[in-house]
Amino acid sequence: MNIWILRHGRTAYNAEHRYQGRTDVPLSPEGAAELQPAEITPPVVYVSPLCRTGQTAARIFPAAEQIVVNDLAEMDFGAFEGRNYVEMEHDLDYRAWVDGGCEGRCPGGESRGEFCERVSGAFSTLVEEAATREDSLLVIVAHGGVQMAVMERFALPESGYFDWNAPCGGGYVLDWEKELWQSQRKLRLLREVRYTRGEGIC
Repeated sequence: MNIWILRHGRTAYNAEHRYQGRTDVPLSPEGAAELQPAEITPPVVYVSPLCRTGQTAARIFPAAEQIVVNDLAEMDFGAFEGRNYVEMEHDLDYRAWVDGGCEGRCPGGESRGEFCERVSGAFSTLVEEAATREDSLLVIVAHGGVQMAVMERFALPESGYFDWNAPCGGGYVLDWEKELWQSQRKLRLLREVRYTRGEGIC
């Protein structure tokens, strides 16, 4: 089984380098226009409850049914959402969070550890269910943070959270091998993919 995990297309918040998190920001007109169909045609695509993932899936996989998985939502950045680092450069809470490696709990939001546990649990469940059905494809369209959490936890070769920084409309293809998954809960990285025309800001 091959597993595609993709990041949504560009939004206005991406262009302005704002924390989106759980804020339901749609694709920008430019972000929607630059997405192009994939070479695969899965019957089902799993998306987060935030509209930018469903909009992206509809353009990359236009024939697929979409199934919403709530725990695939982006990290809750709490008080930081809708703001960018320039606007918060003198915000003491933000500075403390950044100085702590962005691992602590955002005021009113999640910590990175809480977020990663939520996402990893949802992803692992989807993998187990797909393997039980003997599916040949598992396709997920979610968020940058979701990709980073999944890849840090499950991907081989191993790399850190912030190393898995795919562009908007891009992501990774992973290979599920029964013995490797059952023994180590790991997936082999096959390749990176991107489904956009041009090099849009992300």
